Amino acid sequence: MSNPNPIQEQLNKLIEFRQAVHQFFLTGQSDAQFEVIDALLLQRGITSFAELSLSPVFRRRWPSVYAALEDGKQNIDWLRRQLCVQVPTKERLIFSLDGTAWPRPAAPTLSDRQYVYSPTPAIDGGSIVVGYPYSILAWVAEAGSSWALPLDIERISSQQTAVEMGITQVKRLCELRADQLADCQHIVVADGKYGNHRFLGPLRSQDCGLLVRMRRDRVLYDSPGEYSGHGRPRVHGERFAFDEPDTWKKPAQLVDLEHPKWGTVKVRLWHGLHAREDASTVFSVLCIETHLERDHPPQPLWLGWIGPDLPADELWRCYQHRWPVEPSIRWRKQQLHWTLPQFHQPQVGDRWTHLVTLAQWMLYLARPLVADQPLPWQPVQQSTQLTPGRVQLGLGAVFARIGTPAAPPQPRGKSPGWLKGRKRSQPIRHPVVKKGPT
Repeated sequence: MSNPNPIQEQLNKLIEFRQAVHQFFLTGQSDAQFEVIDALLLQRGITSFAELSLSPVFRRRWPSVYAALEDGKQNIDWLRRQLCVQVPTKERLIFSLDGTAWPRPAAPTLSDRQYVYSPTPAIDGGSIVVGYPYSILAWVAEAGSSWALPLDIERISSQQTAVEMGITQVKRLCELRADQLADCQHIVVADGKYGNHRFLGPLRSQDCGLLVRMRRDRVLYDSPGEYSGHGRPRVHGERFAFDEPDTWKKPAQLVDLEHPKWGTVKVRLWHGLHAREDASTVFSVLCIETHLERDHPPQPLWLGWIGPDLPADELWRCYQHRWPVEPSIRWRKQQLHWTLPQFHQPQVGDRWTHLVTLAQWMLYLARPLVADQPLPWQPVQQSTQLTPGRVQLGLGAVFARIGTPAAPPQPRGKSPGWLKGRKRSQPIRHPVVKKGPT
């Protein structure tokens, strides 16, 4: 028996994934929605959503681009299960939890718009926009890469906080991958807004590790020690302030190392700390100092950890899987035009969001099949290190080879148009929701 061809196996995997998406996920307007995905991947440099209809792979007229999203239906539960299946089973998997904003400042008829913090270098590192916040739980294939593939992306309503949505997504991940948790270690890394007891407490019983960034001004407490036998038992032990080294106890682990990117690094690890608001949620704390060879090294990075005992330097390397998420979100907005359309309903934007997610996954599955085709001013990349943009440049040849499961359109004549005498009503304008701290 001949050895299987890995390229042919990957090609079959991509074909099966596309067929399954068309058959099981797109339950209404499936052909038009699928062609929107292909047009999104092949039609570069668009300035409006309607320009997707100009792609040769979109065989319908331009109104069908909007009809596909407005009248389409999707099986979101199937999508979450299928994306989890695509994640390989390895010794350790790192998932990153983050959030972003879809600005919609000029859409007063959209309901549930909120004031959302949006990081930008133009205004002292951040600004406030009016729009929709989204929570993204992504699988990061490798640290330092450009690939952060969303497994669960959901719009946060005004009745929820980002922390509450993140808790829901992490629990859902553990439920969907319950069969793999025994043989494969799952670690969720998250940014500073999740570094508190409100996020760690509800998830401390889950079968996954949690590694979250914490503010540099946090004050935690040690365990109270044994009961003295007099009065009420103490709840908190000694004070542990991040910005007061005199309050630090002796670390359980102290690691000094040299890193090609971060220079001289010192990693400290303490166990058994908790927040004043929740003494029952006990976690470990890491302090990472980098570039100690400099005269003015950067501020230390503080992390909270709930999970099995791991070496301190290994936990720090796990957290480095969080960095690809932000460039991935930026690329999703700029090159896959996630926030370009101006839909009239937030639910339509959610459907479009899932199509963009599928486009990212198709790029990843096609990565081993694409030969690098750099532009004249771009350096050559190895086939195993192609970025999403490079894969997108060579995707046309792959799609021409495998075709599409979408059926061709069937012309049905002209629409009767607006009925004579039918009154037009003004859409309702909704106020912007201002939420409390998240």
